[in-house]
Amino acid sequence: MRLIVDTEAQSLEIEDGGERRRVPLYSREGFEAISRLWLKVGWNQKYVYTFSWMGRPSIQLPEDMIRIQEVIYRVKPDVILECGVAHGGGVIFYASLCKAMGRGRVLGVDIEIRPHNRAAIEAHELFPFITLFEGSSTDPEVVARVKEAIQPGERVLVVLDSNHTKAHVLAELEAYADLVAPGSYIVATDGSMEDLWDVPRGDPSWKDDNPAAAAREFAAAHPEFVLEQPEWPFNESELRENITHWPSAYLRRVDEA
Repeated sequence: MRLIVDTEAQSLEIEDGGERRRVPLYSREGFEAISRLWLKVGWNQKYVYTFSWMGRPSIQLPEDMIRIQEVIYRVKPDVILECGVAHGGGVIFYASLCKAMGRGRVLGVDIEIRPHNRAAIEAHELFPFITLFEGSSTDPEVVARVKEAIQPGERVLVVLDSNHTKAHVLAELEAYADLVAPGSYIVATDGSMEDLWDVPRGDPSWKDDNPAAAAREFAAAHPEFVLEQPEWPFNESELRENITHWPSAYLRRVDEA
């Protein structure tokens, strides 16, 4: 894709797949085209590695954090399960929402919780809201331990942010989808890999091997889930699409299997 920005003419020329079109620079289409390129350049420059939440690195686009906050406040889960702990910014973020809402707790799963990260999480003032599990998120023993920590009838929202291969995400979806009640979500993050395969830090295999592909395949095989972008609760613009590293991520349960 080629973009030619003309600030004097206030136009944007978009060339893609041999087709060329010109749109107003200050338009919804102009904003979306520039945003898609901004996401790619920003990811390559490790922009998401510049944020923290209450003292812990989050390694997420703030846009995605705000959007999932909107979903969590609407769903009000009793349990937020995050696969992929890393530095702990995610579990701290979700714990802070639980405390603010006066409801919920967080379960975090990671194949390796490094000692310095565990120490920082356990020393954090929000740790009383968090339970950590070390081991592969798809290991049947780990899955069983996680499910034992959830009480019957508790409302669960699941966030998948660990190994981002298609096969692993599909295995996580199959392992944890039964925890999700109608109206809640299982979220397969970082599907933007399918758009990042051609940047300098990318990998050509990501074009097909990514979480978004896993979510689409899962949704096609599981009619009890619908793949959707959750509706924005507030919007006074003409914009309709998230600026996100989580495309094709939100799987909402619509009924029982």
